Amino acid sequence: MNSLQFVQRSVLGQTWQWRGNRADAGDPDFTPDDLVTQLLLARGVARDDLERHRTPTLRGFMPDPSIFRDMDVAAERLADAVQSGEKLTVYGDYDVDGATSAALLIRLFRDLGLEAGYYIPDRLLEGYGPSGEALVRLGDAGNKLVVTVDCGAMAFDALSQAKAAGMEVIVVDHHKCAAELPSAFALVNPNRLDEIDEAAAHGHLAAVGVAFLLAAAIVRILRNRGFFVDRAEPRLVELLDIVALGTVSDVAQLKGLNRAFVAQGLKVMAARRNIGLNALAAAARLNRAPSCSDLGFALGPRINAGGRVGKSDLGVRLLTTTDPEEARLIAQELDRLNEERRAIEAQVQEAAEALMATQHNRAVALVSGEGWHPGVIGIVAGRIKEKFGKPAIVVAVDADGTGKGSGRSISGVDLGAAIISAREAGLLVAGGGHAMAAGLTIEAGKIDALSDWLDERLAGDVSRASSEKVLSVDALVNPRGLSPMLIETLEAAGPYGTGWPGPRVVTGPVRVVKCDIVGKDHVRAIVSGDDGASFKAMAFRQGESALGQQLLHGERGQKYWLAGRAR
Repeated sequence: MNSLQFVQRSVLGQTWQWRGNRADAGDPDFTPDDLVTQLLLARGVARDDLERHRTPTLRGFMPDPSIFRDMDVAAERLADAVQSGEKLTVYGDYDVDGATSAALLIRLFRDLGLEAGYYIPDRLLEGYGPSGEALVRLGDAGNKLVVTVDCGAMAFDALSQAKAAGMEVIVVDHHKCAAELPSAFALVNPNRLDEIDEAAAHGHLAAVGVAFLLAAAIVRILRNRGFFVDRAEPRLVELLDIVALGTVSDVAQLKGLNRAFVAQGLKVMAARRNIGLNALAAAARLNRAPSCSDLGFALGPRINAGGRVGKSDLGVRLLTTTDPEEARLIAQELDRLNEERRAIEAQVQEAAEALMATQHNRAVALVSGEGWHPGVIGIVAGRIKEKFGKPAIVVAVDADGTGKGSGRSISGVDLGAAIISAREAGLLVAGGGHAMAAGLTIEAGKIDALSDWLDERLAGDVSRASSEKVLSVDALVNPRGLSPMLIETLEAAGPYGTGWPGPRVVTGPVRVVKCDIVGKDHVRAIVSGDDGASFKAMAFRQGESALGQQLLHGERGQKYWLAGRAR
């Protein structure tokens, strides 16, 4: 029995099903697995591979970096730069993945005796990705070697200009590539279309994960050259805290190597050796060992705030500084900017949701507005996606009639591929991304045409993804069974995130004792079970949904089964 047949009707219209395949408990020889084993199996782990996944380590999941195309070419060139003391700059994106990728390489080069510079473009003035003008300026300043991180895979014009100026550009990226590649000295990206299967299997890595593999390749080459005969070899494991931060913040799938990065990175972060991260945790009022959710909801947004509404280089400066006072000041500024970002985001979200009345028949929600702050459109797109259950794109149109758009998708709908195809079809000035997120630049006059094009291209995918939507659950307990011991057992199969979903527990039947709205549309309830146990429940951003309304205004004494995370 895969469905939970005692659930007669879901308030949100979803079918409740056991995650993965359930063994037949009616078999007289049936022996149930322990809960952690059940959780791992339900997330796709083969039974003969359980031990490797119980405690994900780099040793268990790290591939040979040389399997990736251009990896050795890039690593050899950067090793040469280290040994010759060559001037070079790391050109990063303005989000958390870009900041952590740049910081990782800068800290590595510093440990190797080379002080690399950095360049982070301004989101509002320069937009996403390397510009030819900026690269040429770096070349004129003496940087004949530049490493781009979290950008560059589709920067054809910019890299052609750099090459014409006599520069060598190494691209370290993870975004989708076209069949044709730009004119880079080396392009390291597991999502290259010409990658071998073993390398392409790591296409879920964030850019910071690819940068870590490049760092390992550089250190190995220098080791083979005897570079560490009279100097200490860098401890790459100490960089895993920023790898974990970038991976989680970029919503990369926490499977395989990514899960090892995050599991081990959280341990490194708990030691608080990184001066910048320690200051950021203090600014975020985190006084305990960080969790995966802290990276995505407390630390990541503050790093992002610099690129969204402040100075784009604040994140890199924070993650690379060796001065505790400088770190404290930057962290405080990022905390302030994050509050400013929230206020701006709320304004844009309200305006965007007001336009959704015209989008009810669209497969992809695409809304645009003049004067919207482009620094928050990605967050708003994510909010709309969650609220309406469909891919969403939010476009901010400037005074010149140019729209900057950011999109977020749902499982089963590859938005990045669609945006690349739209660019190739002439609908976009620029665009790219990956399955779950994408960015674009568009002329305001073509926004309606893009909406029609996406509707036609993705309607089938969205329909299938929506019809297959179920609520997957992992455990069934009575209310008194919601105990610290259960929570500790559930967490043993973590860390959890995109691609490795947190365990959902069903409990009941319960009655609502008290229910109200708190914060920004969150529903808070106290419920009591038939076994006499009571507990608190929270439904985030559900005040206006059918679920929130049922909890708030349902018939007094009505019994419910609840499904959610036990914390």
